Amino acid sequence: MGCEIERKFLVTGSEYKKCIKPVFCRQGYLTADVERTVRIRIEDDKAYITIKGKNINLTRLEYQYEIPLMDGQEMLNKLCKNVLVEKYRYNINYEGNLWEVDEFIGENQGLIIAEIELEFEDEKFEKPTWVGEEVSFDKKYSNSNLYSIPYKKWRK
Repeated sequence: MGCEIERKFLVTGSEYKKCIKPVFCRQGYLTADVERTVRIRIEDDKAYITIKGKNINLTRLEYQYEIPLMDGQEMLNKLCKNVLVEKYRYNINYEGNLWEVDEFIGENQGLIIAEIELEFEDEKFEKPTWVGEEVSFDKKYSNSNLYSIPYKKWRK
C-alpha cells in the first residue's frame, strides 16, 4: 500500500535556489474531488499518473506509476479540462530530509511552497531559514485546488 505523509509551508526567501537546477513540471487532473485525485504529471521527459486518496490529518494513500511520455502529453492536452499547473521544482536535502520547493508559474505565478514528506505524522525535523508559515491543513494550497482555483484568482 502506498502512503504519503506531507507537510507544506510557504517559502519566505530565495536561498533554496543556490546551486540547484530545478525540474520543470506540468500537471493536470483527470479527477479532483474530496475523496480522490487522479493526476497526470510530466517532469522534464518523464510522465506519471498518480492516484491519491482522501487526507486523514496529514496522511493519505498515494500510488504513482510512470507512463509513456506521449500518453502523458496526450492526456494532459485532451483529458485535463482546466489550465495546467506549471512549476519549477527544486529538490533540496536539508538536515537529513528532502524538501521539494515548488515555484509556480502561469496562473499560479507568485506562489512558492515547500513540502516535506515524513515517515510519521509527529516526526521531528529542522526547518530551513527560508521556510515560513505552515499551510498543510489549508486546502487552497493543494495542487488540485490550484488547478481548479489558480492563485491569480485569489483575493489578496
